[in-house]
Amino acid sequence: MNLKVGDKVIVIAGKDKGKEGKIIAKKGEKVFVEGVNIVKKHLKPNGQDQNGGIIDKEAAIHVSNVMIIDPKTKKRTRISKEINKDGNKVRISSKSKNKLD
Repeated sequence: MNLKVGDKVIVIAGKDKGKEGKIIAKKGEKVFVEGVNIVKKHLKPNGQDQNGGIIDKEAAIHVSNVMIIDPKTKKRTRISKEINKDGNKVRISSKSKNKLD
């Protein structure tokens, strides 16, 4: 998977198609995007939170349904990888050829 926590992505499929946000977490082949795919979660009262209730929370989205946003062109792009002079792999935007890291 070429996406990292903190990358700015756009949703390309599903009920939130067209929304943008930052990746806040990854879990396997799924990502959690800030402000996207909001679901209601019912919480019981417990020791830390005496009030319980219904909260809004981000749910996971499959990585195939998001694409990274190129920082230069502000459009969605694919990611390619290249090896730099030091021998390290770096992520490169396929459209603008800019480094993403």
